[in-house]
Amino acid sequence: MPKIGMEPIRRKALIEATICEIGESGSLNVTVGKIAKRAGVSSALAHHYFGGKDQILLAAMRAILAQFGASVKQELLSAKTPMDRVEAIIHASFHPDNFKPQVVASWLTFYVLAQNSSDAQRLLQIYARRLQSNLVYDLCKLTDADKAHRIANGMASIIDGFYIRQALQKSNADRLETISIVTEYLHLQLKEA
Repeated sequence: MPKIGMEPIRRKALIEATICEIGESGSLNVTVGKIAKRAGVSSALAHHYFGGKDQILLAAMRAILAQFGASVKQELLSAKTPMDRVEAIIHASFHPDNFKPQVVASWLTFYVLAQNSSDAQRLLQIYARRLQSNLVYDLCKLTDADKAHRIANGMASIIDGFYIRQALQKSNADRLETISIVTEYLHLQLKEA
């Protein structure tokens, strides 16, 4: 008889194991068996909880997106001005929990999965729209709406680009230097406005 309350614990372990497995392999070439073994559960139980590999991958991405959202909320707590709020989003994008090698590798595989999975594509679109709207909201207080959208697009592209570059180089980027580069882009664009 299963222990009551174990399902959330096992689901979380499977999600964390998925992120670690992707981080090690650097691709979607992970198996449910490897994920389950790392999580300390059977493959059958993993299939029971999620249904299959794609569903586990999507659950892992939802967990990564939830962590990112929590980081944004945390960073925004101390933001007082529109500029502070935009910079808080930059800091959250490269928060240590969000910029770990295995999380970065998961982002890259998520982009690849989104090419063939409508569910992954939908999640990626939600992330992109939220990032864009959060940036534009405060940028509109600093410049006109057209320029705000343009700056937000540039910032989102740079942020995503750093994740892709980090995943492909498999080296630890200087997180603070990365934040500095994105922030410098922001200030240069606003100065030109």
